[in-house]
Amino acid sequence: MFYANDWKDYELIDTGDGDKLERWGDVVLRRPDPQIIWPISKGNGAWQQAAAHYHRSTSGGGQWETKRPLPERWVIGYDKLSFYIKPTGFKHTGLFPEQAVNWRWMMDKIAAAGRPVKVLNLFAYTGGATVACASAGAEVCHVDASKGVVQWAKENVQLSGLADRPVRFITDDVFKFVQREERRGNKYDAIIMDPPSYGRGPNGETWKLETNLYPFVEFCSGILSDKPLFFLINSYTTGLSPTVMHNILSMTVGRKYGGSITCGEIGLPITSSKLFLPAGILSRWESK
Repeated sequence: MFYANDWKDYELIDTGDGDKLERWGDVVLRRPDPQIIWPISKGNGAWQQAAAHYHRSTSGGGQWETKRPLPERWVIGYDKLSFYIKPTGFKHTGLFPEQAVNWRWMMDKIAAAGRPVKVLNLFAYTGGATVACASAGAEVCHVDASKGVVQWAKENVQLSGLADRPVRFITDDVFKFVQREERRGNKYDAIIMDPPSYGRGPNGETWKLETNLYPFVEFCSGILSDKPLFFLINSYTTGLSPTVMHNILSMTVGRKYGGSITCGEIGLPITSSKLFLPAGILSRWESK
């Protein structure tokens, strides 16, 4: 397991009864997580610190219960990176803190490359990976189907003092965008993707991971440069194993370029219990 254990502005305080208690800067939130199937430890008064609690509805979705005044949004930092945090209607906050293990890895890979690096970030959300890669000196193309999260990503880039870096923001269906890039002959040294289990593009396009992931990765391998640096896939889809992701990368990017592949779970340390909460899987291909 890869641990995101070097945060200062984020902390997973405790877990139990299907919820996680988290500190985002100075704000404590309580949010659901289906993997937490154990009870809350008795006597831990930290749960009373939560400024807001997200309650999932049995009919889908849910809502926040605010227990004390909550900022509309606030800022947290990781290393030299900065991000806006805001509770959304779907329990999320605009950032996945476990992804710090990938941000650190990508920044190190780009910095050590000793050459210009062009990165394509697909399903890019609010731009955690975009900010990390831009801060390391890469040229980044950020693509997501949601206009709102693309704007959020722009603000995160500006917040991190990277407004002058070569970052291109695209609101589009990622598959259609990649097809156009292939026709235009555009190439990238690194590709990042964080595909959903299911999703829709801005014009009603549908994405289903089990059906679309392999052909999409295979197609994306065709827009890698002659000397690619890395290819990273994140997944939060329940039941999808690291071995499956390893196989996909082996049969696509690995078959074409050689290199090495590393796959595994991502985890967050739980302060109260000293245990770890699994938070998705990563699959990394890198050149030798």
